[in-house]
Amino acid sequence: MKKIGGAVSRMKKIKLLLRNRDFILILSLVTGLVWGEGARWTEGLMLPVLAAIMTLSTMGIRGDIFRDPKGLLVPAFAGLGMSYLILGGFLLVSSSLLIHDKAIESGFVILASVPPAVAVIPFTLFLNGNLTFSLIGTMAGYLGALVITPLLALGLLGTGFIDPGKLVIILLELILIPLILSRILLRTGIAWRIEPIKGAITNWSFFIISYTIVGLNREVFLTQPLTLMPVVIIALASTFVLAWAIEKAGQAVRIEPSKLTSLILLGTLKNYGLAGGLALALFSKKTALPATVSAVFLVVYIIWLQLKVRKKG
Repeated sequence: MKKIGGAVSRMKKIKLLLRNRDFILILSLVTGLVWGEGARWTEGLMLPVLAAIMTLSTMGIRGDIFRDPKGLLVPAFAGLGMSYLILGGFLLVSSSLLIHDKAIESGFVILASVPPAVAVIPFTLFLNGNLTFSLIGTMAGYLGALVITPLLALGLLGTGFIDPGKLVIILLELILIPLILSRILLRTGIAWRIEPIKGAITNWSFFIISYTIVGLNREVFLTQPLTLMPVVIIALASTFVLAWAIEKAGQAVRIEPSKLTSLILLGTLKNYGLAGGLALALFSKKTALPATVSAVFLVVYIIWLQLKVRKKG
């Protein structure tokens, strides 16, 4: 009986591990570095998988938050400002100073132009932030992306480097259509049926994205580590350093702690999966490096934020 009980306990631990977001991300990185050949097969799945993630993630946006238009303005503009002006501006300035490879610099332009990370919403819950504020700010970032992303990308990269028609089609596929599909899933009741497995689907979808980007860039990671140093510096500065600066500025003007947490997340997290997918679809695997490296540091960054919250508590 003890052996059976021990086996059941181990199975439960394995199941929990296979649902753990951090473990899945680390597994994708290790798998991509050890066996990158499979990335050539999963590369074609990037856009459909991203569309699925976006659809599942936007199911959390409720229709009743639109009933108070005035209450939407502050978090909406805050979301746009933190994601595009603060974080986007920081990425563009720092990459122009430190990056001398056109492909990698283009990757930072793509990263600066994409909306906030979908993970802003669940991380807001984990870190005791203002969920409504984060939700509206994130949603504004995605709606704004339909205009801001193509304008930034075309303005900074030019039509000679990027096909505007292809960019618009991809944005429609990855932002507008998922938003519409999520409304359909909610109205038909299908959303509630898939809710129990939504987290697992999302996490393993991120595995495919992260594995593909790391696998395609395996040689750069293993044979050209010095090439990544400027990218690593920017990734660290745009999370840890920028979070510290936003926190100090927010405390100076006495912003409510829960709202300040939301502002920090909106101002330090980009949708790295979307940025990597766009980079691969529009440019090359090297252009996806900024998104990949930033996604790696995302795990450490969130753990750091969680430790800070526990210390304060």
